[in-house]
Order: sequence, then structure tokens, then C-alpha cells
Amino acid sequence: MAKNIMNPKVDIFLSEATKWQAEFEKLRTIILDCHLTEELKWGKPCYLFENRNIVLIHGFKEYCAILFFKGSLLKDPNNILVQQTENVQAARQVRFTNIQEIVNIEPILKAYIYEAIDIEKSGLEVNFKKNTEFKIPEEFQKKLDEIPALKTAFESLSPGRQRAYILYFSAPKQIKTRELRVEKYTQQILYGKGLND
Repeated sequence: MAKNIMNPKVDIFLSEATKWQAEFEKLRTIILDCHLTEELKWGKPCYLFENRNIVLIHGFKEYCAILFFKGSLLKDPNNILVQQTENVQAARQVRFTNIQEIVNIEPILKAYIYEAIDIEKSGLEVNFKKNTEFKIPEEFQKKLDEIPALKTAFESLSPGRQRAYILYFSAPKQIKTRELRVEKYTQQILYGKGLND
């Protein structure tokens, strides 16, 4: 798709948006002005350069955002990028609570988008932490030690699936909740499935 060609699937997404509609439309205009291809991925407007994801528009209860897939590689001289959680390694958001905030930094947003495109052109990649750098919660480690087949099945999962389980099992503060999560997903791991499969 060339500059400013709007994808009909995104038109439908925007027409059905019950919140942040004006903000989404403004972000869409800014992004399309940067010569990116518009798609609908994961149910959200996603913008690509040569079939590689650059940015995504999404909304939450308290804010809407533009998400840079490799945002951790951006320089961020304006200090506007937000790491959603401590476990998000590559992506970074720029958050908005109204359309005026978007209008106020439109040139800055375009500069960040062009930098993100340059990062893709250069072939730069994010250095992800290895799964061995994430601590396996003791409730899960205990289960892995008790059931050798579970350990084998877990180690056979892709690194991304392993990481998803580790983070999910680690998240609760309460030991009982962690134990319940491990118990609930043991069979799924034995079947060779990921957390969301």
C-alpha cells in the first residue's frame, strides 16, 4: 500500500470504537503520513514497513497509545516512551488521554516513527533476555522436580512459551495463587501447549 491508503478493516475498527475514536483517527492520520502500510493485526490498527511491524494503535481504560514494536531501540530525546511493565523487553508506548496531547507532539511522533523505520531498514534487533535470566518461581520448580515428564515438556516448549509461563506463574504475590496457577496449567504444559494455546 502506498501513502495514505486506508485499510477497510481499520475503517471498521474505528467505526466500532466506543472510546478514543478521535484519538485513534488522529494517530492513524499521523502514521499514514509516514508512508507505512496499514493492516489490522491482533484486532488493532498495525502499521508496517516492508511487512515488518513498526507501530500499533491501541486503547485502554485510562489512556490510548501508539506502541513501537522496537521502542527500546529508539533514542527518546523527549522522554515520552513508556515501558508497559518491567517484563516488556522491546516494545514502548507513547500514551495519550486526549486528542490535544497528540496534536501537541505530532512532529515528535513523526520523528520517532521515521527513526523506527530507520531501525528496521538497518536490521537492528532487540537483545532479549534469555529465559535462564528469569527466575523460575519455587512453586513451579518444585513441580518440575516432582514430575520429570513436566520438566521435559516444559523444556520442549519454545523460549517465548517458557517465558510466558514463568512470568505468569511469578506474577502473584500470594504463594497459594502461584500454586493454583501451576496446578491449573500443568496438564497444558504436558500437552506441549503454551499459556494461550
